[in-house]
Amino acid sequence: MVASDTYAEFLREQLSPLGRVTLRRMFGKTGVFCDGVMLGMVTENTLYFRVDDQNRETFKEAEAFPPLNYAKQGETIDLAFWRVPERLFDEPDEFIMWGRAALAAAHRVAAKRPAPKQGKAPRRRKRPS
Repeated sequence: MVASDTYAEFLREQLSPLGRVTLRRMFGKTGVFCDGVMLGMVTENTLYFRVDDQNRETFKEAEAFPPLNYAKQGETIDLAFWRVPERLFDEPDEFIMWGRAALAAAHRVAAKRPAPKQGKAPRRRKRPS
């Protein structure tokens, strides 16, 4: 389920110290982007931040909840997004610290992806002489 309009606006406001925050529907969920990089996902108005080996310690508290996942061919696939504890919405400084850690992980993930292939330039036809 995607983020409600109210929840999306709330997240844009809360995460605004990080940069330009946008949300986009994808795969029945909502991706949370900052300056074009996906740092989180929302499902059923629950925020999940991106986690990797370098920020896992920051998100230690989030291990109490299952990570965002999906079913594929009868198996559950865990994603690298961990649920943000509700208490952080009452702790704006700590919430932004988690957001920065998630954004840093998102940049590391983006840097590892291969650059998109560039299409060949269209051939020019010779003009008849």
